[in-house]
Amino acid sequence: MKNGFSFLIVLISSILFGQQTSFKFDFGGKRVQKDYIAITENSKFDKTIGYGFMDVSGLKSIDNGGNALTGDFITSEKPFYFSVVIPEGNYDIQLTLGDKKGSSETTVRVENRRLMLDDVKTKVNEIVEKTISVHVKDSIIRNQKGENIGIVKLKPRETKYLHWDNLLTIEFNDKAPKVCAVTIQPNKKAKTIFLTGDSTVVDAQYEPWASWGQMLPYLFVPKDVVIANYAESGETLKAFEDRHRIDKIWNKIEEGDYLFIQFGHNDQKAGNSVKSGYRKRLKEWIQKAKSLGAIPVLVTSMNRRVFDENNKIVNKLDDFPDAMREIAKEENVYLIDLNTMSKTLFEAMGSENSKKAFVYYPANSYPNQKQILADDTHFNPYGAYELAKCVVKSIVEQRLPLSKYISKNYKGFDPNKPDAVEDFHWPESIYMETLKPDGN
Repeated sequence: MKNGFSFLIVLISSILFGQQTSFKFDFGGKRVQKDYIAITENSKFDKTIGYGFMDVSGLKSIDNGGNALTGDFITSEKPFYFSVVIPEGNYDIQLTLGDKKGSSETTVRVENRRLMLDDVKTKVNEIVEKTISVHVKDSIIRNQKGENIGIVKLKPRETKYLHWDNLLTIEFNDKAPKVCAVTIQPNKKAKTIFLTGDSTVVDAQYEPWASWGQMLPYLFVPKDVVIANYAESGETLKAFEDRHRIDKIWNKIEEGDYLFIQFGHNDQKAGNSVKSGYRKRLKEWIQKAKSLGAIPVLVTSMNRRVFDENNKIVNKLDDFPDAMREIAKEENVYLIDLNTMSKTLFEAMGSENSKKAFVYYPANSYPNQKQILADDTHFNPYGAYELAKCVVKSIVEQRLPLSKYISKNYKGFDPNKPDAVEDFHWPESIYMETLKPDGN
């Protein structure tokens, strides 16, 4: 399906504004609820009809009789992915999960492993409805008439990503995922949080890599807030401009939306300093966001996993975090000091145990992984989740207007007392890669 990437960009661009944006899918067997589209174990994705499963192998249609919508479902013993061709925008997706004659256990992620629902369990004869809110994007920049006026310059690796392919893709995962129905409708009222940054923020597609940005949706109330993650590995403030990623956001952001900005790791590279355009660009972004009625929020880059002989984190980000703190005061904008919180978090974990939050794995932990993975910059899902909770903690403690939209999934957090890695739940996806993300 990914080989059709270029075709789909052209296709969707040409028909975007006349395209269907609401869907009702009945997952199961031959019996179909009125006004719903039938989805069976053989419904493989077809670009001509615009929806279906990426892979139908292993899928099972189970019919228990009774209600046409809730009496049957689709399940599998491995993760399965359902895709829909749909215009970019924010959407509410209602998922009907469960089994009239058995239990179920379902984790739901979208696009590039963006966490939406975690470990939803149902008992025998229990059917639940859960709503998630999702931002769908493409790489085209359009004017108000819908005419193409530019494009985001994607890296070659990005053309394989599920979040630039002009499709909404839903991942159903866990021990016993059982899906009865999926309905999709536009959400025009939610506040959008646009995320900018690098590989520590990006929606990472491949296991075992992860970032705090892709964990954030799980911690916000759906329908009210949608997370739009535009971060990408290896990016600096300048590169984010040069590739027109920020232009895409300026084109989409609306009054009352938020712009989260986290840069530093890659801006630190040889030849760059806070004086070489970092401060200037950061201030320009802040002023631009304010002029559009949006709310800028600065996020200091988290520390790398580098300890001294006293088991204390060593600053390896030069003066970039301090520069961001200073600019937040000068421009009177919100600051989430993830740099300080990550120092507390990693030191609480300790030098050895903190490896469990980063991409540290013995050889042969993953297919075709002949070498050990030992990365002191990038996180695995557990580490990414802990950092996402740090971000939310700061939002709550500072009483940002967003704090009223924090989900009940967030039950408070103390970086001095990290969650036990053994208690973290993350069924892995089918996408795995040992290649390190761009940047450092």
